Amino acid sequence: MRWPRRVAEADAGVLDVAVIGGGQAGLAAGYFLRRTALRFAILDEGAAPGGAWRQGWESLTLFSPAAWSSLPGWAMPPAAEGGNPSRDDVLAYLAAYEARYALPVRRPVRVGALRRVAEGLRLEGAGVTARAVISATGTWSHPFIPDIPGRDSFRGVQMHSAQYRRPQDFAGQHVLVVGGGNSGAQILAELSRHATVTWVTERPPVFLPDDVDGRVLFERATARWQAQLEGRPPPEALGGLGNIVAVPAVREARTRGVFAHSLRPFARLEAEAAIWADGKRIPADAIIWCTGFRPALGHLAPLGLQDPEGHVAVGPEGQALAEPRLWLLGYGDWTGMASATLAGVTRAARGVVQGVVRALA
Repeated sequence: MRWPRRVAEADAGVLDVAVIGGGQAGLAAGYFLRRTALRFAILDEGAAPGGAWRQGWESLTLFSPAAWSSLPGWAMPPAAEGGNPSRDDVLAYLAAYEARYALPVRRPVRVGALRRVAEGLRLEGAGVTARAVISATGTWSHPFIPDIPGRDSFRGVQMHSAQYRRPQDFAGQHVLVVGGGNSGAQILAELSRHATVTWVTERPPVFLPDDVDGRVLFERATARWQAQLEGRPPPEALGGLGNIVAVPAVREARTRGVFAHSLRPFARLEAEAAIWADGKRIPADAIIWCTGFRPALGHLAPLGLQDPEGHVAVGPEGQALAEPRLWLLGYGDWTGMASATLAGVTRAARGVVQGVVRALA
């Protein structure tokens, strides 16, 4: 079913709701907003659909089957070559989803700041004011790299996993892969066929059993969340979303002994090497930092809402406690359990839109 685009949504300078971000969280919010009478627009700084998935490395693979990696209303089609969806499968799905529901996405639009005005919140750079704003900018554009002594003196290539694309770019080099989560393991697995690699992790990596994928993790997380709501003891934790899922590329690399050991973090960097506290020195041509992300909330700075960790205090439906015209969606569990995942954003988006409808009523 394709829904007609409302002229009021495309042309209004004052909106009922503005959604900042056209990735998976913004589209999920748009799906539920489509079922209201509210005038809204989705403002996306990307040049094309896909959100952060456009920046993922070429071989990136989801942890779950397509049926468990879907936005509300329409299941992701099965992967073209079987198995779990690839980055390109997700990109195609998000573009088709946006068109299927005729979501009013404006791009490229970069919202530089939110400012309080009498009518609501003014979105600088977008030319609109909204009675309510849903911030859904995610974390990908705000990668985190630890402040290691000597990092600025290292002469080799340094990049975050957000900038990594393909292993062939490092052929014949010695690469340090820093980070013990899923991105570190997947990147290490493919790099090991092209380069000499050293794995650096804060603690020994945790690999989940081969029969555990993102679907199972989401089901267990949901069961724990439900138990907490009902005041029951939560079921035993099976693992966390940060533990390593044995996707096919990881299992193949495991058989080659790629994950046999990892080193704890080095103490400092020199021009051409990493140095450990015990004096151990490993030369390196490149470092890939698979060290996570922080919420991309620079546009909220004028509102003065963020704590030292970059979070904003929110209620159970993602409404900012200190600014009732603002909702946050998709930044992590603090904005809804598993809300930063394709599988988990539906529940959080539904709650956010329900909160917006009540507030604007």
